[in-house]
Amino acid sequence: MKQPPFLNSYIYHIYNRGVEKRDIFMDDHDRFQFIHDLFEFNDENAAVGLQKYNKKFAEVEPAEVQPPQIQIKRRQRKDERKLLVEILAFVLMPNHFHLLLRQKIDNGVSRFMQKIGTGYTMSFNKKYERVGSLFQGRYRAVLVEKDAHLRYLPFYIHLNPTKLTCGGSTSTGWNFLENYRWSSLPDYIGKKNFPSVIQREFLSIILGSNEEHKKEIKNWLRNNRDVKNLINEII
Repeated sequence: MKQPPFLNSYIYHIYNRGVEKRDIFMDDHDRFQFIHDLFEFNDENAAVGLQKYNKKFAEVEPAEVQPPQIQIKRRQRKDERKLLVEILAFVLMPNHFHLLLRQKIDNGVSRFMQKIGTGYTMSFNKKYERVGSLFQGRYRAVLVEKDAHLRYLPFYIHLNPTKLTCGGSTSTGWNFLENYRWSSLPDYIGKKNFPSVIQREFLSIILGSNEEHKKEIKNWLRNNRDVKNLINEII
């Protein structure tokens, strides 16, 4: 797939999976590492002390993605984060991930994804004593050009974890989704999860209030609607 041009203020659906469809997240530490990388690498400045944080990171589940150690180092550096992109939504699955990004500066998407791909692969390979590529080639990017496409993409991203369940009632599916930490959904329904990672203002206008988004997600579950096919029809 040919990559679209990356333009400022435009929105892109980014996704990638493990080489040979292998799992890229083996445990919760890996998932926390990737989410922390989403925060730390979304910056024109160089990353701050990630390797020194890894041991602590593996032993303690942080309540929020921006740990005190990083806050202290940033105060010492006396600089502010300069975002490359706005992260509007995300989800992590065992062997792939989805991101919804809005570019803020020239080459922001490319720079951000290069940092993520290299940084996470280095951490993963070091932990599991492996070498070589972790991801299946370059990430895929789709320009979100239509309002309808943007309207339904967050539902597709946030409903992805239902693939990990064995079906069941609407209430069962909803309970699984709202307690699935590795997604931006909780922060869009009023459950503080990783608020430092995402920039919610833009998408909240489209999704509505916390209660409105929660109600619509439940409707999708209740009606068992196929969001992926709907999106394919739109684009």
